[in-house]
Amino acid sequence: MADVAGEDSAADAARPTALSGSASRAVPDRTVWWKRGTVYQVYPRSFQDTDGDGVGDLKGITRRLDYLAWLGVDAVWISPIYPSPMADFGYDVADYCGIDPLFGTLADFDELVAEAHRHKLKVILDFVPNHSSIAHPWFRESRSSRENPRRDWYIWRDPARDGGPPNNWLSNFGGPAWTRDEATGQYYYHAFLPEQPDLNWRNPAVRAAMHDVLRFWLDRGVDGFRVDVIWHLIKDEGFRDNPENPDFQPHLPEINRFTQVYSADRPEVLAVIAQMRRVLDAYDDRVLIGEIYLPIERLVAYYGADLDAADLPFNFQLIQTPWRADAVAELVENYEAALPPGGWPNWVLGNHDQPRIAARIGAAQARIAAMLLLTLRGTPTLYYGDEIGLDHVVIPPERVQDPWERNEPGHGRDPERTPMQWEPGPFAGFSTVESWLPLSADAAARNVDALCDVPDSILTLYRRLLGLRREHAALAIGGYRTVPTGPEAIFAYERTHEGTRIRVILNFGNAPQALALPEGSAWTVLLSSAAGRTGERAAGQIPVAGAEGLILLQT
Repeated sequence: MADVAGEDSAADAARPTALSGSASRAVPDRTVWWKRGTVYQVYPRSFQDTDGDGVGDLKGITRRLDYLAWLGVDAVWISPIYPSPMADFGYDVADYCGIDPLFGTLADFDELVAEAHRHKLKVILDFVPNHSSIAHPWFRESRSSRENPRRDWYIWRDPARDGGPPNNWLSNFGGPAWTRDEATGQYYYHAFLPEQPDLNWRNPAVRAAMHDVLRFWLDRGVDGFRVDVIWHLIKDEGFRDNPENPDFQPHLPEINRFTQVYSADRPEVLAVIAQMRRVLDAYDDRVLIGEIYLPIERLVAYYGADLDAADLPFNFQLIQTPWRADAVAELVENYEAALPPGGWPNWVLGNHDQPRIAARIGAAQARIAAMLLLTLRGTPTLYYGDEIGLDHVVIPPERVQDPWERNEPGHGRDPERTPMQWEPGPFAGFSTVESWLPLSADAAARNVDALCDVPDSILTLYRRLLGLRREHAALAIGGYRTVPTGPEAIFAYERTHEGTRIRVILNFGNAPQALALPEGSAWTVLLSSAAGRTGERAAGQIPVAGAEGLILLQT
């Protein structure tokens, strides 16, 4: 691989004011921003409220751009902000080319993009093309009669012989994936809620309309899209029953009763994604990210045969892999080996649909996870609040918001969507009133203002890791190799670039270890997940505390 010199300096050390108040993409060019950079996901309902309704808004994101620049990320991905009845909090879109009044106006959005670019931050917008809201004018026309010109914009089928649903497909939120429309006597398909009917992406008119949606936002300066459930866009043309899952257990969500062989991940979907990519390729330096919950061997297919599909098929494997050194090391090796030539890796620890990383593995290992995420080869995506160590937030029954939790108790996503905590006080600086979801019990201490100047806080750790990625090209775009180690609790690897050699050592266990270093080499500690070791010299071997991560520079 050709190496590219670093182009960014270390993050500015000043405290953010917000705390106080085209070459072909098929060419493996590692200079593009989305390969060098770090993505930060904002769930807009929960980032910053500026109008006193307890729900975050666009002006709130704009207000906190100073913080994001201070933290050291490169792009902000914003979950849906379109007009919506909010049956699934914006993932049921009623107008693809507007802004829901809950979040603000198009003028607010334009200001956000302009201010983000002024802060040298890219803006990635959530795109939800698989399904719309039942309130979308397209669906209202489609369901008005079987003869309506937009009938075929959605997926309609006659009942089965017994009058029931056309096949055994299930909703990802529980229950059948088909709802009968009494007026026309047919069923419409919805992979999620009945309020979210799936669009028919086999219809060229649907594709053309959605391409126009992409252009609408690209023309407003959006730097790319994260495409929701991209592997669902095409369904089996014959609508065959999904096969039973032999590994299904009663404690699992109902969707796992069958394997989604025919309702998702169809081979024709890659051509649909390639068409999306061609729309983005008409603009400079735009990125297409696909949400894909599939095994590695299927995930990597979404780069496309000639890297003509998704730039970054989201890799959620760290969320699903047991938190052990051997399991994570094997995952990294398998993923690197499966990538197509020129395919750029990416890593994710959490998002709005998954329990917080600290809730999954504990506070100590969450620091190891941060070091892992920000030093592996590829583009990392951070989820808001992980940088302050937000854990599982208890949601009282009377405050449950998530429709999935209401349909299938125990599977809800509210705990990972609670408001960002900015400062001490009754509402943690998020709002001036009680927020739409509760704050954490330790909000008075677990907030940005309380943690930003503490040398050993998790927020300081995240910021220093992001600074090292900017300072050392080896961490941003360098090569990768796993380093064999003796202790089974240790995962170690090296990142190299133009003569620079950086070794990362992660202790997944609680016992201290002594790790051998290559003979005849000298190393300097760039960063420890604990405090006080920066600048320490080592040769021969180095001690590693329990649940400690180290980044070493060969000197």
